[in-house]
Amino acid sequence: MTAYSFLQHLHSGFRYIVLALILAAIIGALIGWIGQKPYTNGIRKLNLFALISAHTQLLIGIVLYFVSPLVQFTSDTMKNPVSRYFTVEHWVMMIIAIVLITIGHSKSKKAATAEGKHKIIAILYFIALLIILVSIILIPRS
Repeated sequence: MTAYSFLQHLHSGFRYIVLALILAAIIGALIGWIGQKPYTNGIRKLNLFALISAHTQLLIGIVLYFVSPLVQFTSDTMKNPVSRYFTVEHWVMMIIAIVLITIGHSKSKKAATAEGKHKIIAILYFIALLIILVSIILIPRS
């Protein structure tokens, strides 16, 4: 197994952990926000684990970006949907999603009320999840 193949499988498989943690954080935040529940240490840790998993996936993706034959810097890159997706579109959408997750986590720590903490996690993690899902769905088939 080559380094590229290993990283590709790791990145592809790890996404399910990331998606599950983000979804769990969103559900926990919605339950807390709508049900006016306290912001517990368990919820804080879940949100943190979702953040850490997203950042870990980003690090794997950065290494994969530099070893992937699908990432190309040629005059035809933007004309080819596959190379354009992997060279430009995918990482840009993922960076936006991870920035939203990071901002959500940071703002939730600064929010004064439990309702505010739950609300910011629910909203920003949900928007990030939508961007991630759109990015995954848009993978062009060669």
